Amino acid sequence: MPRIDAVASDYLDRVTIVAVAGRSTPDASALKVGDWFSPERLLWGYDDGIWDLYGVVGQPVAFLISGDDHVVGSWFGGQSEQQIREVLDLLVAAEG
Repeated sequence: MPRIDAVASDYLDRVTIVAVAGRSTPDASALKVGDWFSPERLLWGYDDGIWDLYGVVGQPVAFLISGDDHVVGSWFGGQSEQQIREVLDLLVAAEG
């Protein structure tokens, strides 16, 4: 999350980044906001159901979802800031 947060400000006008916590409690997750990412750059929420919807078995995991709600990419594990920028640039280019 800190790496995604670091690049988020460069994409604010083109990409909405949402952090969805689960498998914990809403209160415990809320304590991490501000430590792991800035709520001014990333939206966040708590939803165990989304883990089931996307078949998430562990974290960290990221999904790239197009404006028409299609999963266009995903990765499990950490990525460098450069790798995150590359996939966000591809998503932005695909959205036109």
